[in-house]
Amino acid sequence: MAVSYQTRHWDNYQKHFGAQCPAQGHIDMWTTEGKEDLLYLRRHSSPMVCFSQPLGFSLVHQYIQHFNEVSGNKTAAIRRRSKTPGVMITQYVVNLPEGKTTPDFQSKPIPVEVKEGQLAVFKAVVTGDPKPEVTWRRTKGNILDKKKFLSKYDEETGEHILEIYKVSVEETDTYKCSAVNEFGKAVCTTTLNLTEAPTNPSDFRRLLRRSKAENKTADGETDERFWDAMLNADRRDYERICAEFGVSDLQSIMKKLAAKKKERRQKNSTDGGIPYDEDATETLGTKSAGRTKRFSINGPMQKDTGQNQVDEEVNRIFTELKLSKLDFVIRIQEINAEENDDALFECVLTHPLPRISWMGKGSKLEDGEKYSISVSDHQLIHSLLIKDCELLDKGIYSVVAGNATCSAWLVVEGKRDPASAGKKTVRRSTLAGGARIDLEKVAKEQQMKNQEEMEKILAAVKAKYEEGQLIEDILKTLTASGRDGEISEVTGPGKKGGAMEAKPKGKKGKVKFKITKEDGTVEEFDESGCLTDTEGYLIVDDPKNETYDRSGQEDFDKVTGENEEADSDGNKDSTGSARRQKQKKKAQRKQRTSDPNEPESENELESEYEGSDSDEYEDSTGQVKRSRRSKKGQQSQRAVNGEIEDPEDQNECEDAEDANGSVKHSRRKRQGPLIEDTVIDPGVQFICGLSDVSAIIHETAELTCKLSSEDCDGVWFRDGKKISPDDNFTVSKDGAIHKLVIISCKEEHSGKYRFEADGRKTEAMINVKDPPRFDPEDLSAFTEPVTVKVGHNGIFKMHFVGHEPIKIRWYKEGDELQVDNNTRIEKSASHSRLLLTRCQRKDTGEIKIKLKNEHGFIEAISQLIVLDKPTAPQGPAEVTENSAMCIEFRWRPPKDDGGSPVINYILERQQAGRNTWKKLGEIPGVPSYRDTDVDHGRKYCYRIRAINAEGTSDVMETDEMQAGTLAFPGPTAPPKVVSAYIDCINLSWDSPSNKGGSRILGYILEKRKKGSNLWTVVNALDELIKEKKYAVKDVVAGMEYEFRVTAINLSGAGEFSSPSEFVFARDPKKPPGKVISLKVTETSYTHIVLTWTKPEDKPGIQDEAKGYFVEIRPAEDIEWSRCNTTPLITTSFSVKGLKSMAMYWLRVIASNDGGESVPEELANYVLAMPSPVRPKFTNHKMKSFVVVRAGNSVRITVNFEASPRPKIIWLKDNVPVTKRVTISNSDGTSQLLIPSSERSDSGIYSILVKNLAGQETFSTEVRVTDDPKPPGPVELEEHVPGTVTVIWQPSPDEKRDDRLHYTVSKLDSTKRTWTIVADRLFNNKFTVCNIMLGREYNFRIYAKNDMGVSAPSESPTWGMERKKEKFVVNIPTREDCDLRCAPTFIVPLKLHNAPKGYECYMSCAVKGNPKPRITWYRNHISLNTNANYYISDTCGVCSMLILRVGPKDMGEYTISAENGLGRAECSTVLSVTE
Repeated sequence: MAVSYQTRHWDNYQKHFGAQCPAQGHIDMWTTEGKEDLLYLRRHSSPMVCFSQPLGFSLVHQYIQHFNEVSGNKTAAIRRRSKTPGVMITQYVVNLPEGKTTPDFQSKPIPVEVKEGQLAVFKAVVTGDPKPEVTWRRTKGNILDKKKFLSKYDEETGEHILEIYKVSVEETDTYKCSAVNEFGKAVCTTTLNLTEAPTNPSDFRRLLRRSKAENKTADGETDERFWDAMLNADRRDYERICAEFGVSDLQSIMKKLAAKKKERRQKNSTDGGIPYDEDATETLGTKSAGRTKRFSINGPMQKDTGQNQVDEEVNRIFTELKLSKLDFVIRIQEINAEENDDALFECVLTHPLPRISWMGKGSKLEDGEKYSISVSDHQLIHSLLIKDCELLDKGIYSVVAGNATCSAWLVVEGKRDPASAGKKTVRRSTLAGGARIDLEKVAKEQQMKNQEEMEKILAAVKAKYEEGQLIEDILKTLTASGRDGEISEVTGPGKKGGAMEAKPKGKKGKVKFKITKEDGTVEEFDESGCLTDTEGYLIVDDPKNETYDRSGQEDFDKVTGENEEADSDGNKDSTGSARRQKQKKKAQRKQRTSDPNEPESENELESEYEGSDSDEYEDSTGQVKRSRRSKKGQQSQRAVNGEIEDPEDQNECEDAEDANGSVKHSRRKRQGPLIEDTVIDPGVQFICGLSDVSAIIHETAELTCKLSSEDCDGVWFRDGKKISPDDNFTVSKDGAIHKLVIISCKEEHSGKYRFEADGRKTEAMINVKDPPRFDPEDLSAFTEPVTVKVGHNGIFKMHFVGHEPIKIRWYKEGDELQVDNNTRIEKSASHSRLLLTRCQRKDTGEIKIKLKNEHGFIEAISQLIVLDKPTAPQGPAEVTENSAMCIEFRWRPPKDDGGSPVINYILERQQAGRNTWKKLGEIPGVPSYRDTDVDHGRKYCYRIRAINAEGTSDVMETDEMQAGTLAFPGPTAPPKVVSAYIDCINLSWDSPSNKGGSRILGYILEKRKKGSNLWTVVNALDELIKEKKYAVKDVVAGMEYEFRVTAINLSGAGEFSSPSEFVFARDPKKPPGKVISLKVTETSYTHIVLTWTKPEDKPGIQDEAKGYFVEIRPAEDIEWSRCNTTPLITTSFSVKGLKSMAMYWLRVIASNDGGESVPEELANYVLAMPSPVRPKFTNHKMKSFVVVRAGNSVRITVNFEASPRPKIIWLKDNVPVTKRVTISNSDGTSQLLIPSSERSDSGIYSILVKNLAGQETFSTEVRVTDDPKPPGPVELEEHVPGTVTVIWQPSPDEKRDDRLHYTVSKLDSTKRTWTIVADRLFNNKFTVCNIMLGREYNFRIYAKNDMGVSAPSESPTWGMERKKEKFVVNIPTREDCDLRCAPTFIVPLKLHNAPKGYECYMSCAVKGNPKPRITWYRNHISLNTNANYYISDTCGVCSMLILRVGPKDMGEYTISAENGLGRAECSTVLSVTE
């Protein structure tokens, strides 16, 4: 596709997208990069990049899709960056199929730097569906040489590995790793380098000869201007000059430059000076705390020992120290940490190293808020602290130190206590193995080993070069004595009868001594390495010429006696002491020079020279640090024959030249006596200064520093103002550690903080930030998955706080969501809401909200689950058994179950040649079926549908299957010899892969002697071997046999297998006995620890055990599986990778050359769980009786505690609840829900919570009822004058509600109000007393229950008209009659014996005037106010009703009647039977 054709469609793109294209003006053109089927977007800034900013990934999809529609392309490729840095992904298709992904690197290969001749290994972990294919390539060549390159895959770790053997210069290259599947490709690169060029002079010469043979001499080397510039330039400008003249071989140039300078010095030497002799130069090398000091002594006093020989030997020692194998004494170990805890990785090195590289899941880790990287003072212990572990932090973490690497897993587990989710907890630091090893002790031991190694090497050099022993002894003596200031002169024999004498210099640790030789000449030189003569020039190596030794060996101060004032980091504490020393020296020099007769001493010149030449600067903490030469500059000083003398250092000590070439002496020979300098105490120093802190608003911030003295106090300042402890600041001191704590950070707390102590200071910045944050409870609620049905809406809402403005972005499956027809996003200053309308099944996935402001960002993740009917079952159907009696086949479940499991399958069958389908019904959700209703030789076709809670799937139709085909089984694999004895050989074999469509009935076994052609049947045809093993006992001792086997099915016998291996009939070595004292010592949700004792050794019965195998069997399986493939030597083992709360059987088998022992099995199964807890209910306010109106929902919630997770059973009237009842169980809670209740749901609901520790039950009575219907017709009868018996038909609800009762009301014609004459009647008639003649009465009957009262049923009017008689007034004479009387019981209480759970009704009759007050008692306790008893008193008839009698109701019941004339009592006893 031409570019012109592509640009022709760009206008159409702008018209189509308009303002939707945020990258307009950024896109140059569409390009295919030479491929017709690949399409990319190119920007101005860099070619072939994906539009991560400002163009979203989904919008790129829209561009490409539309471009394909316009241009007619079928495929397109999109390049995007992976979450793993340095990985580029190319996607071949626009829309990925559901469940498929492009390749990606979970862990990319890290760069490797090894020594020449060693092994280099690259490792990578890739993901993708389908599984990607991984290939390796290099830039400068191929990797086809199998002896050099090996590519393999480790199934246990999932790593793709490239191994490179015996690495040389030719293999140093850039290597590329590619992972490809049908949907895309992922590519990343890495490098392989050699650690260091060889320092052996012969190796340098070989490399130089090779480079000279391969490369032509650069033009710049022949230019005289180049050498003039190099000879007169500072050594820091060497690289710049080489680059200007086009010279690349810096090492070769340095060698030539040293030779030219040497030649120039010989040419310019005077006649009276000491001649320069290359063979008369002796180099004394010392190492001290990681840096190398060199000084050369040149002169006629030295014998012809050979400069090159000494240099080679010293350089060889240095090379051995530098290139000594750096390894780990203690490696990092696997850590199992809980969420929100801290994880601490620690390792110990064999040699000091100031910095190592930490890698996490393929990426380099830096010190910051998430990771804290630290190193000990002696640089042997290195630590990585991972703060606030999350589930995303799980993975492999590696540490790289030089050529050595080690890795370990970090496993992050979720909170075990769900109740603590979302609450703030105290963070803990988790170590490897749960306990800390004494790393400091190990490091001290390693330091001692390094010191011993250095002393051995130094002793060997001293023994070999005895000629230099005298100088070393003098240096040792002078250095040791010079420090104490005790020795002022040392004399001794020199070479060839010469004499030496030493005198102390004014400065501490500096000694100047002279050598008197046989010829009378005198030479003087000081400890710095400068040789002086009255008329000669001096040659010296500058003592400041320090090179860092990468091997990190111990000090050689014992040899040289150098008093090092700088610390291991090159920093010199000169805030107070160094500045005072400098002023002191200036004052002394001023006093000395004031005397005109006393010349300026060499000491003063040296001090002035050293002070002027030192490069010092003052850092932010107020400490003076001495700058070092760069590593590159140090490497440029190395010569071909070992490490050469630095030309600049030589120039610093040699005489200066004038324009005519004559030598001018820069120093004079000291004439007067030495004056010793005063040594000043350096004072208190900072061991560890302050570090900048980034704090979160309203949280705690801390500043810490450490002094060298515990007795020193200090002062804290903020922005120059002194800080005093108050409600916001806390100042503390713990020994030498000083700490400032800000309790609750605010914005005004940001600023510069300073700590001062003893004239020293250290500073740091605190930056208070306000990043976006979530409330833990809101975050916990948001992380719960949202489940909706197809076509419904999914809603996500999140509240947050943080500094405004806050950018809010929503993502679905990693793609940012934009507002469209189906997506609505609401944003405000404190919350955001996402609405997904008309959700489809494909919308199921991860929903993420990301908030970002100028102070940081935060994310929260939830899940959206959309429920739908399943897809059709997957074919083709596989026939597992095919005979004349049945057809058994199986199929694959639906690819998508719709979000809920498949419950059943619906099957239909059609006979070949017919058009009708026969329904076979529903089967459980197992994808297999056995059809026994078949005819021999007939062909059948089946249709299958899947059913879940949301509906029925589409149909899957199978191919035709024929019943009754004749097929014989195929051959089995050759039999295997299990064991052999003198009279028996045990064999085993596997089932044939081809069973012929029917089940195997048995096997026939045959044997044959070695050398014979006759096969003999071991078992008869009518005695088939049912199992896949057999013990052949018909053998002759000492003979050799082979065996073969054939399988028999319903069709007959199949082919014989290939013969087994030959085996002798003889006794083997005795296997060991069973292990002893097998027990479980530790259990958890994921592992079980076993220990045992080795079996006894009984000669002739059981031999000694060589190893052990641990086998495990889940309770639901019948097969044992081995936990270890190789025998164990120890008598303990940790079985890992277990399922929580699963049940396992465990056993141990001992083994040796004679076989395996009888398994020793645990007596009981083991649960993968911690210590058990008996279930108990935590909510003590649960109701035992609930009344619900019919049609309303019934909800019973029970809270409990139990460990392990209990089994929960709900019962209704001791019968399991029906399917219309919904049970919801979670950790610590169970809920019963009836959405719409009916009267039939009334009953006693019980919950049973049960685990291994015990069980607990709780019951609640639920009564579902409604307003009762009115009673039937009412009739009135008179049996006794003055009374009326009211009879009515029962209410229709009486049979369904055992608590329904009736109330009778009466209306007298003389009154206008209805009065209740009887209540709580459980029968259908009542006799009303006190009926007066001549009055009319009406009666109403009401039905009552727990829910309410029904409408009344009216009775006919009752009453008789009194005949009118003649009115006659008779005034009788009467006396007043007193009708008052004390209470008496007419009808007493009866004894009652009621069954448990039934009602009990007590009644009696009492009379008295005035009407007595009635009181009921149970065991002398009043019951009138107890709502559990229904008490009534109607016309002297006293009654009490107990609805449900229980054991608590047993006892003595008493009724008391009392008025003003007296009191009466009546008692009875209630007994309750079970």
